[in-house]
Amino acid sequence: MENEHLRPYFFHPKFWPTWLGLALWRLAVMLPYPAMMRLGKWLGLLMLRIGGRRKIIAQRNLELCFPELDPQQREQLLRENFIHYGIAFFEIGIAWWWSNRRFAKLFHIEGLEHLTSLNGQGALLIAVHFTSLEVGASAVTLEYSIDGMYRPHNNLVYDYFQRRGRIKRDAMVQVYTRQDVRGVMKALRAGRVVWYAPDQDYGARLSIFVPFFNIIAATVSATAKLAGAGRAKVIPLSQHRLPGNKGYRVVVHPPLEGYPTGDDEADAIAMNQLVERLIMEQPEAYMWVHRRFKSRPPGEEPLYPAKVGKKRK
Repeated sequence: MENEHLRPYFFHPKFWPTWLGLALWRLAVMLPYPAMMRLGKWLGLLMLRIGGRRKIIAQRNLELCFPELDPQQREQLLRENFIHYGIAFFEIGIAWWWSNRRFAKLFHIEGLEHLTSLNGQGALLIAVHFTSLEVGASAVTLEYSIDGMYRPHNNLVYDYFQRRGRIKRDAMVQVYTRQDVRGVMKALRAGRVVWYAPDQDYGARLSIFVPFFNIIAATVSATAKLAGAGRAKVIPLSQHRLPGNKGYRVVVHPPLEGYPTGDDEADAIAMNQLVERLIMEQPEAYMWVHRRFKSRPPGEEPLYPAKVGKKRK
């Protein structure tokens, strides 16, 4: 696996700020869990106050997806959403750096039997981009061996720790980039469970335009293709923060019935409807800062204001 080991280049002076940030982050997640949750709330509210492109994108997404809410209700949802982003800063560190013993005390899993009963059949573990996704994936990995898909980070040092954090709880874990379709297919046919999130806009070339919250959105068609060609079950996953700093409830849902159907459009619609249902259980925890509707069908105007610009690479 590329970047599995530290390389001398990682200590180049241009990475020193990254090392400093990671060291401070590592220290922060040594705090007691309730203290981190309070700090996360304050951090999220600070991010909201600062604003910027992420706030603009989240506001627009909430406006598009929840037209039935009045402006005050959407502002309240936006506030709660940014609190979850602040908390996620600490949760990522928890998932990457806490010991198995300490981490296991934070969560309980429901529906694990849907994985243990696979009997050697591969499965796509369908995740949604909730702010707590690192905790959910790490919790499942502690109980059942799964692989994952991810987007490599442009900062090689950060990417090293990201990959290392995601494989630390199980020596068998592999992580695949979105482009490594062959690797994912091979893993599924070998009976592996692969964490997979189909709810972002990866561009029109790889997508089908179907409704998402009643807005036409570019939706990846690879989900059904991977499941079909990999002879894999499709099993949804969600995780919920519990009130009172009680940790997390992680839910492995029953496998989808009759999916894929072989009809690309129908399968894309079904997947978006699943994602919508999971989001509606906790809309405040979804990553609304992603430009989910950035790709438009030919001839349609952009749905985001020009000032949000393109994400820097």
